[in-house]
Amino acid sequence: MAEYRVAREGDLAEGEKRVFVAGGVEIGLFRLDGRFIAWRNACPHQGGPVCQGRIFRRVIAEAGETGRPAGRRYHERDVNIVCPWHGAEFDIRTGVHVGSGLLRLAPVATLLRDGAVHVAIADEVEHGDGA
Repeated sequence: MAEYRVAREGDLAEGEKRVFVAGGVEIGLFRLDGRFIAWRNACPHQGGPVCQGRIFRRVIAEAGETGRPAGRRYHERDVNIVCPWHGAEFDIRTGVHVGSGLLRLAPVATLLRDGAVHVAIADEVEHGDGA
């Protein structure tokens, strides 16, 4: 496992993201609830740059008395990232696709040490075949 220092704790404000390369792997780093969450920048749908997509609170569609759409509101806490290629949405905290638990973002371990954010990347990912 290789570890890389990628940011200072104060570099990202609450709700912000950064995309960078560490150990040859493109990663999206997010700050939510005061903690850092990192995902590989590859959408499981078709490999698009998911972490470069837009961030927004989960949309809740509301139905009227007849069951027809009657508006929408936004969830107070759930925050999603939307892949810019095909619109696949993922919960930033869990990495799970909002419509199917079968699609998930690939996690990258984060560590906060001495005011710096580090990511840990498995050797097999970093070197391809482990060589």
